[in-house]
Amino acid sequence: MPTTPISAAIDTAAIDKTHLKSATAAKDFEALLVGQMLKSVREEGSGWLGTGDDQSSAAAFGLAEEHLAQALAARGGFGLSRVILPALNRTTD
Repeated sequence: MPTTPISAAIDTAAIDKTHLKSATAAKDFEALLVGQMLKSVREEGSGWLGTGDDQSSAAAFGLAEEHLAQALAARGGFGLSRVILPALNRTTD
């Protein structure tokens, strides 16, 4: 059955929405991974921002790590999302 311009536009919009979700998932995954790396460095004792010995400073450092990781991933991070994204899109196409 031939596709009409309207159904083609709907199909394209659905694909674009799926690709947007994939891109968001890839960036979120990279942010999570970077956050875990920062957390492990801090817990190791070398501390990238200080010791974080009490609960309040540990919570503050946790928030700082999360936001830093999200900011890095949003601006390209280590490039992991660019590697992950084609694999995600391959499964949705």
